[in-house]
Amino acid sequence: MRKTKFLEKFLVAFFILVAFKIIAMVAQWSREALEDATMSIFKFIFFACIAVILIVILQNKEKDPPVSPAGKKRGGGGMSLDSALFDRLRNIYEDIADKHILNNEYKKAAIVYMNLLKDDYRAAKTLELGGFYNEAAAVYLKKLNSKSDAAHCYVQAKQYDKAITLYKELQQKEKVGDLYKILDDQENALLFYQMVADDYLASFQMVNASKIYRYKMNMPDEAQIVLLKGWEENHDPLNCLQQYFSHISDVKKLGQEIQHIYRQTPSDKKIIYLEAMKHEFKKDHELQAPTREIAYEIIAEKVKTRSEIVNELKHFNPEDEVILKDISRYKTGRNKMFRN
Repeated sequence: MRKTKFLEKFLVAFFILVAFKIIAMVAQWSREALEDATMSIFKFIFFACIAVILIVILQNKEKDPPVSPAGKKRGGGGMSLDSALFDRLRNIYEDIADKHILNNEYKKAAIVYMNLLKDDYRAAKTLELGGFYNEAAAVYLKKLNSKSDAAHCYVQAKQYDKAITLYKELQQKEKVGDLYKILDDQENALLFYQMVADDYLASFQMVNASKIYRYKMNMPDEAQIVLLKGWEENHDPLNCLQQYFSHISDVKKLGQEIQHIYRQTPSDKKIIYLEAMKHEFKKDHELQAPTREIAYEIIAEKVKTRSEIVNELKHFNPEDEVILKDISRYKTGRNKMFRN
């Protein structure tokens, strides 16, 4: 009984679709030759009639009394007929939607996806593809409960207030700040950027917090303070130190800062500092002397407990073949000492 009612509703919907299609074809007579338009309508009505006949046959079959098990065995093709029919109709609707898209009729295609194919997601994506962002946002919200996709569409439609409301609900504070910045509301933009920075600091993501200060809030000094704090408190220390040095553009000032921080570096962090020096050594010729000197001091201090550290000398003397031989002799002599 339920299936019969469904087929009746389906048949009504199909007739409506046929009527719309015929109207659309008639509307094209001004652009096409009358003969071609008439032929198109004839072909469409012909295939539509075939589909209607199949639906009526299937509907009548559903009203017949159930056959015996033996009869089912002999003529058991009902399910395959149902499946084939619905697949055929689905393909027809897919073709119609595709043609609408090819003709840039995105709203018509979306109606087919939503009402006939029951695919709200493809309907929303089709509206979005056609630039109907407000309509797409409505589908995302009402049909799919996707605030993120709806907010994105509102941004595309430049409906920033609506997007801000959704991003606030989603707790996407950085995007809220970005939109306030577009609206030239600096006070609210800074407020939400600060929230983002605070969240990063609370989870000790010092590099990410520094990027918010530097690139979003235009506060480079605060960004440097955060990076230095990350180095001092061992929150991703090497990355923080390298980021800190990378934002000092003046080579002379950078050299001074390298030496200043090294003098305050505790012994247990000097291996990390040595790793940073390998990177700074390559930046500029003026930095080679001070970074090499620091490297020698660290290697001399740590070689007794970490003999492999002598290999680091080659990074600060890349063209010196003699030092490579010295390293090799040192390692060979030390190995002999341990064997003895």
